[in-house]
Amino acid sequence: MTTPDFPPPDAAPPARVLGGATRLAPPRIADLPTIVRLRDFMPTDGVRSWVLTGAIAALAFVMRVVNLGYPSYLIFDETYYAKDAFSMLRFGYERQWPDPMETTNKAFVAGDYSFMQSGPSFIVHPPLGKWLIAIGEQIFGVNAFGWRFMSCVFGTLLIVVTIRLARRVSRSTLVGVIAGVLLTFDGLEFTMSRIALLDIFQAFFVVAAVAALVVDRDWFRNRLADQLTFAGAKDQGGAFGRVALLRPWRWVAGVMFGCAIGVKWNSVYVLAAFAVLSVLWDVGARRLAGADFRSWLALLYDGLPAFVALVLGAVATYVATWTGWFATSGGWDRTWGTQHPDDPLVKAFGTDLASWLWYHKEIYDFHTGDFINKATHPYNANPAGWLLMLRPIGIDAINGIKNGTEGCTVPSGDCLRVISGLGTPLLWWFAAVALVVACVWWLAGRDWRFGVAVVGVASTWLPWVYQGVTTTRPLFFFYAIVIVPFTVLGLAMVLGLILGRARASGRRAAAIAVGVVVALVVLDFGYLYPVFTDVLLPYNDWLTRMWLHSWI
Repeated sequence: MTTPDFPPPDAAPPARVLGGATRLAPPRIADLPTIVRLRDFMPTDGVRSWVLTGAIAALAFVMRVVNLGYPSYLIFDETYYAKDAFSMLRFGYERQWPDPMETTNKAFVAGDYSFMQSGPSFIVHPPLGKWLIAIGEQIFGVNAFGWRFMSCVFGTLLIVVTIRLARRVSRSTLVGVIAGVLLTFDGLEFTMSRIALLDIFQAFFVVAAVAALVVDRDWFRNRLADQLTFAGAKDQGGAFGRVALLRPWRWVAGVMFGCAIGVKWNSVYVLAAFAVLSVLWDVGARRLAGADFRSWLALLYDGLPAFVALVLGAVATYVATWTGWFATSGGWDRTWGTQHPDDPLVKAFGTDLASWLWYHKEIYDFHTGDFINKATHPYNANPAGWLLMLRPIGIDAINGIKNGTEGCTVPSGDCLRVISGLGTPLLWWFAAVALVVACVWWLAGRDWRFGVAVVGVASTWLPWVYQGVTTTRPLFFFYAIVIVPFTVLGLAMVLGLILGRARASGRRAAAIAVGVVVALVVLDFGYLYPVFTDVLLPYNDWLTRMWLHSWI
């Protein structure tokens, strides 16, 4: 990989072969800026880029799968999701597990499922994430490795899709590789890939959806360029042009967004933000193609098909994730419709769909009601401080291990084991600075590529900031796992900008500076590795890794 490897937006590489068919190149009209700027000029190192992507993914997977089954007991919210996954695997829906939780957890880990009750459990998140956890339990058994395995797989896939997104947005394999390495060595991504929670699945589907929309942007612009090429025209001459009704990558994005919402509802904010951005990309493409003021008709002619593909596609996918609930009769509120035949919902939608809609009302009431707003938690973290990682979360801890027990050999003091939901600090702090640069480059520099990272962060973070201001419910730092790929994308883009903008005389210094940033992140991760993996540590050694008082 050579530098600079971060071309300006209007760079015009040669024609290439894609999918077995030669991409149309402007036939001796390379001086026509409209066609050249519309073309999807990606790096030509397709095979090498996939080899590098695979190598990073293999490294990430090995790092995450080693000792995945330790600790062997249920940690943190695994107490809900691992047991729910087992229940869904057996019955198609979640059943109740009574208190005391410590007793039922020990029995569950030991293979004693007699505590599971026959009645349904009221759950507050859609079922897709738990179905994915259940796949691991089906393959490897109901044990710690089994219920964590799919988190490990999707944590690795999240790195893969981030690499491909960064490569496509930046038009640089090097930038994609940088993004992949940075995300591989992020502590929060690492930790969330090793526990059976829902958020790692949500993060993957969200980033996959955004990546599909970026591919769609390029696909559409290439179709416009094809039209001009075949017509032998310089531009549209003020005409709007054809309407592309079938845009396959938008449908892929709709399915991915539906899956993301099928894991956690707040993915809908990302769908809304990027649906708008995608249509605005269409306006810009048609203006570039020469539609002039008629380019704004894209809000209607391209916006309506976008709504069908993204919103209705997401809705259809979301409903499909509830198949287990519809196919069985024992789920929560499953018989509500038959018990309330005169309710307007039942009369309008029938018993099954009305029961499902009523269930959703109850879930919404839970998330906005007094119960959760009056709850307290010692790890409550104000979202305003998430990007600076001011208040991470403790996922598991065994404190007060005395000298001479469990391998503790310190002459004075105790030892402990912890798993901390803590990002790699230097990565997060570098990324926070890079986000400011990305905002400037997008808004002032009018470079669309930086807008992907900025809108990604805004749509995954600002809704939480709003909740932090308007509600009193506890909010936790590990929710930020959905934000991380976009902050990493922003940082990788800014590092690529440094490499690409460096003059020949300063290229070596730029490469060294970028290399130092990446190396510092890797070293920082290595230093904090024990607090990500429950390694036995003397208390003072743990304390040296808690750089801020708010981390304790």
